[in-house]
Amino acid sequence: MDKGNTIKEMYREERPYEKCEQYGAENLTDIELLAVLLRTGTKGENSLQLAQKILHPDFAQEGILNIHRWTAEQLMDLKGIGKVKAIQILCLSELAKRLSKAEARTGLDFSAPETIAQYYMEDMRHSSKEVLKLLFLNTKTRLIGESDLSIGTVNRTIVSPREVFVEALKKNAVSVILLHNHPSGDPTPSKDDILITRRVLEAGRIIGVELLDHIIIGNNRFISLRDKGFFL
Repeated sequence: MDKGNTIKEMYREERPYEKCEQYGAENLTDIELLAVLLRTGTKGENSLQLAQKILHPDFAQEGILNIHRWTAEQLMDLKGIGKVKAIQILCLSELAKRLSKAEARTGLDFSAPETIAQYYMEDMRHSSKEVLKLLFLNTKTRLIGESDLSIGTVNRTIVSPREVFVEALKKNAVSVILLHNHPSGDPTPSKDDILITRRVLEAGRIIGVELLDHIIIGNNRFISLRDKGFFL
């Protein structure tokens, strides 16, 4: 596409909005779908070219997943993206995460680590920092609350068993699950991950609040430390 081409200069059947109307949204590319939502571009750059820059920036190669990686400030640094468009894109990202989470909720079972990982995957795998969550469960292993215990650097969270169980006792939790992400995308547990798991596990046995699992989220992958034998 020539840099100066506008959407109006394209053949009607090639224009994203008209293409969607005629053939259905499922027949649009990721770039065309975003272009429909952007509606307009800027001088010398149409909405398709603007969508291309958002989905395929120089700093990443993940296509549509790059929607989750932009901040409002970064978006507004792009020519043609003002405050309104930046907010629309951020809301689109959040809506996508919530749709994925709502779908995962239907099969959510807190005794099955794969369903827990699926439920929290979209919330956590795009984060540039480690986030350690604590899930509080009742006698029927149902979720009664959750808390972000810590937000760390790119590769480290800081938490103590005391923090875990102070929160758990406040919620009258019978059991808890630790859950955190690895921004690298690799869920392989570190030495610190294993150490904190064992410390929390031992403290929970003394206090009477059971640690059911510690799940590490990667990029569409996860590891359950219980399944890996670290709870023996």
